[in-house]
Amino acid sequence: MAATDTAGAAGGVSRGYARYALALLLVVYVINYVDRQVLSILVEPIRKELGLTDTQIGLLSGLGFALFYAAAGLPIARLADRTSRKGIIAGCLALWSGATAVCGLAMNFPQLLVARIFVAVGEAGAGPAGHSMLADLFPHGKRATALAVFSCGVPIGILVGLLAGGWLNQAFDWRTAFIVVGLPGVVVAAVVALTLKEPPRTGEVSTEPAPTTREALAVLMKIPAYNYLVLGSALHAFTSYGALQWNPAFMIRFHGLSTGEAGLALGLISGVTGVVGTLAGGWFADLLGRRDNRWYAWLPALMIGVRAPLFISAYLAPTAELAIACLILPGFLGNSFTGPVFGTIQTLSPPRTRAFASAWTLFIIALVGFGLGPLVIGMTSDALAPAFGTRSLGYAISLAAIGELVSVVFFLLAARRLPRNAAPAAP
Repeated sequence: MAATDTAGAAGGVSRGYARYALALLLVVYVINYVDRQVLSILVEPIRKELGLTDTQIGLLSGLGFALFYAAAGLPIARLADRTSRKGIIAGCLALWSGATAVCGLAMNFPQLLVARIFVAVGEAGAGPAGHSMLADLFPHGKRATALAVFSCGVPIGILVGLLAGGWLNQAFDWRTAFIVVGLPGVVVAAVVALTLKEPPRTGEVSTEPAPTTREALAVLMKIPAYNYLVLGSALHAFTSYGALQWNPAFMIRFHGLSTGEAGLALGLISGVTGVVGTLAGGWFADLLGRRDNRWYAWLPALMIGVRAPLFISAYLAPTAELAIACLILPGFLGNSFTGPVFGTIQTLSPPRTRAFASAWTLFIIALVGFGLGPLVIGMTSDALAPAFGTRSLGYAISLAAIGELVSVVFFLLAARRLPRNAAPAAP
């Protein structure tokens, strides 16, 4: 599919509306990561008040969240391929925002875990439905850039979550922080329901039946490039998401920062470098990919390969200032994969499986990255603590970088399976 000058040409809508839809979906994704990430800056006060171990915290932010996020994502995505994606996004946003506020009422570990489970179920609907809508609004050649803009919700949400959570905890307490960041999403859910339009699904006959889950998965499993992209993304997420959840606790515990100081420093790194890296990754991938589609996989391999050794150095640094400085470039490079990967996945997938393809990708990323990353780091930290004390958490995060090194191999394998010049298409 050749790129055109009309941003909304792929969905048969105006350029202005396509941009509005992208902006509104970006806001939804920002809220998604604000509500998901605020827990990380509140780990230490929660741990002290409720008497939790690092393994329990890893379960809260990792596997306990990811299992339900992944399990809910697949059936919600099948609904998105068959019904109104707008309605799914609005309903899920209201659910996870309300559940985030309820986290502030938890009195023990089981109650907090249940509230986080409802956050996970709600958030499972945002990514797949959003990716599917944007794929129908933006054509190949512009799709990676549009999805990179949408993916900027991740670093922006992390920035807001860390800043707001850290400040609210210092000014009030961790319970107030959950309540304050959770409630605005209910209002945005109403805006989505009232103003977002359901775009026509491009590339299909209107009477074409949606494939079953088994049929959709069978189609995707026959696309080697898709499978390698998923595996590479999941292993990168194992390292990056695990570190993301534990960085505030590391800075507070080892370097003695307050929640406000850690939230400001890490929030700015994640927000500024994350946004720039995400946009740059999408823009460069579309620029280079118009000449050779293999750049959609080469670029993530290059960025992550350069990032890994710099990332490890941050947790061996003797001072907080040096550790923070060492995280700046990895923050830029770590987010560059989202636009190229998710844009290519949407292009590879048949129209009636796009939401499912995104959900299956997020399912694997959730289990390997969101689920195992924080949990394995927490368990490793507990195991190393008798020998290394407060530095055990930094060593545990450094060891997790093995996942990034292996991810580079899978991105390079994906590049070998992408066609050189023509737009990749599903079989």
